[in-house]
Amino acid sequence: MGNALLLTERDVRAVLPMPDLIAAMEGALAQFSAGGVRQPVRSVIEVGDDRAFFGIMPAAMSNPPAVGAKLVTVFERNHQRNLPSHLATVVLLDHETGALRAILDGRYITEARTGAVSAVSVKHLSRPDATILAVIGSGVQARSHVDAIRHVRNITQVRAWSPRADHRDAFVTHVRDTVGLSAHAATSAADAARGADIIVLATASRTPVIDDADVAPGAHIAAVGACRPDQREMPSALIARARVWVDSRAAARQEAGDLLIPLGEGAIAEGHFSHELGDVIAGRAPGRADSRDVTIFKSLGLAVEDMVAADLAVARAQSIGLGQAFSWA
Repeated sequence: MGNALLLTERDVRAVLPMPDLIAAMEGALAQFSAGGVRQPVRSVIEVGDDRAFFGIMPAAMSNPPAVGAKLVTVFERNHQRNLPSHLATVVLLDHETGALRAILDGRYITEARTGAVSAVSVKHLSRPDATILAVIGSGVQARSHVDAIRHVRNITQVRAWSPRADHRDAFVTHVRDTVGLSAHAATSAADAARGADIIVLATASRTPVIDDADVAPGAHIAAVGACRPDQREMPSALIARARVWVDSRAAARQEAGDLLIPLGEGAIAEGHFSHELGDVIAGRAPGRADSRDVTIFKSLGLAVEDMVAADLAVARAQSIGLGQAFSWA
């Protein structure tokens, strides 16, 4: 007879505060780039005529000892049903036996760890004196990124833009009232980005949402919204001008339309995105070299991030008796 743990979104939220998650993601990225993780590029199948997708993201590692997979779906039409477009479940297995250890809500893990990973990029690649944050997008990732980045930089102003004014205004109200930062709604994505020190791109757009001219020298961009080879949030000229880091070289070569499209156009060579953030963390690759560099972190999301977050959540939940135990045999 085996026992496992079931953790809901509320449970996961209770045991994964953002500062701890940022530290965990920093370690996960460093270990991934050092070769300490067994992880293929995610397998994705399209669902239906509207190109929804279902992804399978497995990973195994020894420190912490964790093995499992995240099952993730992206159904944009869910917004019409008052459901999140991104849903996920994490299955965590025992590293010694392969037996079921836990089943966790993965929606919040995906939301929070993505913001935490971007915060790690901000910590290592943005200017230390960065204070102005522009956020293009107003969904859960926009909120997660503000929450995360404020822990690694002294953010004094948040500028927000997204196509729908009601979403934009709700996001600004959240930043002001819940996070406690100064925030205002911009009139356009360009208005938000111009002069910003840090720019977060967290949209569902398949085409560029900012222009090269909108990005000032010295800015850092965390781009998380486009994760398929035919999607992009940034124009080729911006990619060519910037110094670029990725979470995974292997994944970037298969999934990152922001990089693959300019590569196909001849605007850049593949070596333009040869450095992983984990190597910067560990001191094996250079980071920002000059205060006027435009730096880009292209995030696709890694299974190791989900496994490390899930392992931390399960350990903490067990220590305080949180979650629902169940028998699987």
